[in-house]
Amino acid sequence: MKILLLGKNGQVGWELQRSLAPLGELIALDADSPYDANSGLCGDLTDLEGLAKTVRTVKPDVIVNAAAHTAVDKAESEPELVRTINALAPGVLAQEAERANAWLIHYSTDYVFDGSGDKPWLETDAAAPLNVYGATKLEGEQLIQQSGCRHLIFRTSWVYGARGGNFAKTMLRLARERDSLSVIDDQIGAPTGADLLADITAHAIRIAQLRPEVSGLYHLVAGGEASWHSYASFVIDFARRAGAPLKVAPDAIKPVPTSAFPTPAKRPHNSRMDTAKLRHTFDLNLPSWQIGVARMLNEVLEKL
Repeated sequence: MKILLLGKNGQVGWELQRSLAPLGELIALDADSPYDANSGLCGDLTDLEGLAKTVRTVKPDVIVNAAAHTAVDKAESEPELVRTINALAPGVLAQEAERANAWLIHYSTDYVFDGSGDKPWLETDAAAPLNVYGATKLEGEQLIQQSGCRHLIFRTSWVYGARGGNFAKTMLRLARERDSLSVIDDQIGAPTGADLLADITAHAIRIAQLRPEVSGLYHLVAGGEASWHSYASFVIDFARRAGAPLKVAPDAIKPVPTSAFPTPAKRPHNSRMDTAKLRHTFDLNLPSWQIGVARMLNEVLEKL
């Protein structure tokens, strides 16, 4: 099996390099790599022609697109760029996948929903994004589905990795610097590890090779739910019990509403996602978010 991975140095892409390598020959490209006429390869999602040429050069059995424009607030001021990366580029990859009879694996987001209510979102629920990022990710999904290619689209949320920046690391830094913290408590989701996404992707690809009927859209998040406030509290309590030097007191992590931190892009309040379809189709267990976060924290705290 030959696999083309785009976005190799992102949080998910970095873990995918590990999880996909045992499946076959892996060609991994960086999202910042321009078209190279000598190799015929391009990892830049703003170069749509270069992407098409890359697929035709590599002739992969599987394309895994882990590249995206994920700066949610910045996206509001550069919608055309975001649409090219999050919608048009996946559309081109889908067309090339259909032409090559290859699978396309793509990642989407809870931001395709408006965040209303308190029930976990199903794959069949109506999408209504609140911001440019969500709208472009939704368009990317639609272009893939319309292409007719065999695909796995995984909607996920609150992604973190031990490599690079993440919410937990920010909370640890602030907990060392400040006497008190204010953290949003009216947005609910599930912190989901990049390593979990990568491992499930590899498993799903193996299944998809044998069962092409699994092609479709799936919700993929860790088990359980949390607010940003309960997530922060878990992180800081874990670090405290591990002996990390913290300035903030246990009772000085204050819950506040989203309105306390105005941002250019609106955020959904309800990011709960129903994962029954994924679990049943691929015979998987999704561990609680605390398990993955604790594992990541053990790695991060060793370096403090």
